[in-house]
Amino acid sequence: MERLIERCCGLDVHKATVSACVRVTPRPAGEVKQEVRTFATTTAELLALREWLTERAVTHVAMEATGVYWKPVYYLLENDFELLLVNPAHFKQVPGRKTDVADCVWLAQLLEHGLLRSSFVPPAPIRELRDLTRYRKSLTEERTRAANRLHKVLQDAGIKLSSVATDLLGVSGHAMLMALVAGTTDPALLANLARGKLRKKLPELRRALTGRFGTHHRFMVSRLLADIDYLE
Repeated sequence: MERLIERCCGLDVHKATVSACVRVTPRPAGEVKQEVRTFATTTAELLALREWLTERAVTHVAMEATGVYWKPVYYLLENDFELLLVNPAHFKQVPGRKTDVADCVWLAQLLEHGLLRSSFVPPAPIRELRDLTRYRKSLTEERTRAANRLHKVLQDAGIKLSSVATDLLGVSGHAMLMALVAGTTDPALLANLARGKLRKKLPELRRALTGRFGTHHRFMVSRLLADIDYLE
């Protein structure tokens, strides 16, 4: 089979080490020269890997998408080489591999023959934006979970505020919850903290705020409100 890439490298990336196989095909076609080395995944060692590949005039590098461990390797090499991030399920299913051939060697062999398909890796600005949006989503989901826990604690205490107030954590609801945490249990005093349109429902609020709100509920609500405030 024709070799399409003259100088290439396959990387087998793990948590602590990276195995690299460089294959060079002399022109005109001659015996393939192969060299295998192992590097640690510290930044200093990855810089040494980059220098090693540069010294051998490598043009194309293929690596397996292994968890999150491929990321620092990819980001450090992406500006100097043509990189291919390969799905493990794809390259391991290509027939013809010998049982004693290491992953990095097999990747290099497939790469030099043009038999690998790269996964899409977005450019750096999009990667950073993705990190931010995913983090924001996780915080939003955690806030929702905390609000649901708060609702359960209030139901356990017999406080039916959510049945009257549309927004349990709105201005009025938050003021009532803070008053409960502070030790106020008189339904009339709590209901009088309502603002805006909610003041039209004072009788319903007094009934909803009559419960058995004890020390345990006070502690739970105070912690949940603090968590929600932090997440917001």
